[in-house]
Amino acid sequence: MNDTLVFDIETQNFFTDLDVGWNNFPALKISVVGIYSYAKDAFFCFEEHETEQMAELFRGASRLVGFASNRYDIPVLNLYFQKMKDRDALNLWMKDRVDLLEEIEKVGAGRISLSRLAEANLGVKKDHHGSEAPGMYERGEIDALKEYCLADVRITKDLYDLYLRDRALLVPQKGAAETLRVAFAQAKLIAKL
Repeated sequence: MNDTLVFDIETQNFFTDLDVGWNNFPALKISVVGIYSYAKDAFFCFEEHETEQMAELFRGASRLVGFASNRYDIPVLNLYFQKMKDRDALNLWMKDRVDLLEEIEKVGAGRISLSRLAEANLGVKKDHHGSEAPGMYERGEIDALKEYCLADVRITKDLYDLYLRDRALLVPQKGAAETLRVAFAQAKLIAKL
């Protein structure tokens, strides 16, 4: 299968936790992973113990789409996949990747939150912030955590669809009321299956 996956992860802990430390990816534990598959036209959400089932979707993907995914999601997921029996068969760094935040930064538009980008382009704001995810997990609010994660996946998918269709996104400027229309001359186009 030649699928494109839009995905987001939430973790049980974060770098700022006392026992973790900054950029200590091996210390991070997945709580949930939300995925949209273009080939299946469906959303999925997996918990940490469902790594094998999740890996099947990633094996069938030729492209991965996320927001700040190269900085956070992929390093964490790759560590999980490398612990599997056939770890050599799945290396996310070998997949074609579109990290929407990196695409925005490459054209000099600066760093922006997913919520602000969604508000400017889709007219919606995020209901929660990623920093709330470890607390939700700790309180056992797994269904709410899955909903939150999948909401981020939906927003990222809708932004990616705009990125492909218009080869541009509206990017609010930090500390200013101005919003720029940022064009992506080299938008990575791929047929949606």
